[in-house]
Amino acid sequence: MNKNEQILLDYVIKNMDDIKNRSIRELAAECFVSTTTFLRFVRKIGFSGYSEFITVIKYTILNQDQTEEVNPFVVNQVANRTEYLKNINETVRVLDNDKLNAIVTLMTKKPKLYFFAKGFSKYAAEYIEYLYTLKGFIVIFPKNYEQRQLAYRNINQDDILFVFNYEGEDKELIEILQIIERKCQYAKLVSITSANNNTIQNMSDINLYLFTDELYQHKVEMTSHVSLIAIMELLLYQYNEVEENQIL
Repeated sequence: MNKNEQILLDYVIKNMDDIKNRSIRELAAECFVSTTTFLRFVRKIGFSGYSEFITVIKYTILNQDQTEEVNPFVVNQVANRTEYLKNINETVRVLDNDKLNAIVTLMTKKPKLYFFAKGFSKYAAEYIEYLYTLKGFIVIFPKNYEQRQLAYRNINQDDILFVFNYEGEDKELIEILQIIERKCQYAKLVSITSANNNTIQNMSDINLYLFTDELYQHKVEMTSHVSLIAIMELLLYQYNEVEENQIL
């Protein structure tokens, strides 16, 4: 959701009891948006229309006391599992097959593959590096600041650069990509980021996006990277199919 939709969602969550008998026109006016905008928001969060939205609000309030009696840990665990699976399913559902084919076409030339990742993403990238190395690709994965700063020196025009960064706004990675753009104009940049418009996405030749819930515990990132792994595994499977067809 964009910022305005997040504001609408926060308002709905905090004022469910007050809005349960409001018309869409009244509620839209209270939120200072048009009825069309509010209806679009309602559909975006999974309802078929305003009537279903209000019905669920009323049902939620009616059962609120019963919900509070349920062990909150169990409720949270179920909710977390549901969201976890929804994120993976949505990532796979929106995966652009044309973009995958375009990347596979580049991969058939057997270029070197460069992986750029920081933070918790590095651990997912290590697994991906292992998979692609097993397939016979030369994979360069600079794992610290100094290595990332020097990596561009050996990039050739046929190589593919993969950047894994959920927010797509990491300053160090953006600076590196700017250097690479100047020094290696013909190398292809593939980014995997969130669906929101971001800098790394806009710098890329091809962008694939994923869905996940950002999670931090004690200021340490614990965000799931299963969606990232799923994309890179599906890309490799698609490459395998093309390679087998060429052999046949």
